[in-house]
Amino acid sequence: MRALVVDAAGAPLRQALVERPAPGPGEALVRIHASGLNPLDTKIRAGRADHARHPLPAVLGIDMAGVVEAVGPGVTEFIPGDEVYGMSGGVGGHQGSLAEFASVDAELLAHKPRSLTSREAAALPLVVITAWEGLVDRARVQAGHRVLIHGGAGGIGAVAIQIARARGAVVFATGTAAQQVLMNGLGATAIDFAATSVEQYVEQHTAGEGFDVIFDTVGGATLDASFGAVRAHTGHVVSALGWGTHSLAPLSFRGATYSGIFTLLPLLTGKGRAHHGAILRMAARLVEDGRLRPVLDPRRLTWETVSDGFAAIEAGSATGKLVVDIIG
Repeated sequence: MRALVVDAAGAPLRQALVERPAPGPGEALVRIHASGLNPLDTKIRAGRADHARHPLPAVLGIDMAGVVEAVGPGVTEFIPGDEVYGMSGGVGGHQGSLAEFASVDAELLAHKPRSLTSREAAALPLVVITAWEGLVDRARVQAGHRVLIHGGAGGIGAVAIQIARARGAVVFATGTAAQQVLMNGLGATAIDFAATSVEQYVEQHTAGEGFDVIFDTVGGATLDASFGAVRAHTGHVVSALGWGTHSLAPLSFRGATYSGIFTLLPLLTGKGRAHHGAILRMAARLVEDGRLRPVLDPRRLTWETVSDGFAAIEAGSATGKLVVDIIG
């Protein structure tokens, strides 16, 4: 089969013919139609993602959508011809989705939402799973909560806004002035973080009480600021990028709580994979109900132009998720 291979850190993507995999027990062989790109792909390629444990040379690509070609022993949820999507590989030594086929643990897959194209579906898995684990599994967002999403125009943030709203929350999101139209369009009250201090937006939107839930997708100083902006006693901060050194004193003085999430764990450890498939099934229902939609960059990437997608992510010029058409 044809695949895109990275031979070493910083090396270009190279088209190659590699052995087509066969599905083992509990696996589905998927003919990949579209591969979603993520910032983590660029970090792995650059050799700056030790936490992903993906040794080079390797095939990258974490997200995919495609059609089941065959199933291995023990797979009952899927049959050949099923359209599926999932966060299926590209870390932990598992073959990624920038290839014509992949053998995938069937627990990681779900049936693709019928109303989405393969390109649209491939934009969702990692960001949906990350947002769901943060807002639903950890923070238990519910109707009436005032939820603040840091980085609301990013891949995770745009989905997090929609999931929080689907659960009945009142949603606010930080971003740049240029991103306010997108965030407002998704149903959040946009906050220009460059023009408004933390104290100002806490006072303006919560009468100084603080937000019930804060979901941080930025990390660093933004996570530090979250500890002082969360509601006292009952508030909860959750971060997808809590990897630095942070003082917990502001959080402790408010009697609030914190959770970190690491979406790669099931792929890296083999534990909890069925929950990823379950999240994607619940997300598919939100899509079909009209409460969740992917936000895609308009560029149509192909085998020949996939490097342009990596460059756009690294330059910060993407305006939504970038997707590579594996089958045009």
